[in-house]
Amino acid sequence: MRLSGPPRAIRKSMRVFLANAIFWFAALASAAAQIMILRSAVVSTLRPAETDRSWPAARRALEIAWAGLPGIALAALFVFTWRAMHAASPIAPQ
Repeated sequence: MRLSGPPRAIRKSMRVFLANAIFWFAALASAAAQIMILRSAVVSTLRPAETDRSWPAARRALEIAWAGLPGIALAALFVFTWRAMHAASPIAPQ
């Protein structure tokens, strides 16, 4: 008697579950990191060095924008990745 393991549909379903779990773990970790980057940019620009009081507000806004731009690009990348994962998935979420 030969044991062949779980049926093919269950294995595919488990692969989809694992892919979703890895995706959401990466998305949440990236979101947490981006939030900390933005927090750092905002806090550091609110308290400039004592010797540099001439730092203009426009430069502060630019620094915050440059800190947020990768987060926006990363969010778009996650949306396209999610769509691609589930377009190729045999069990698409409803």
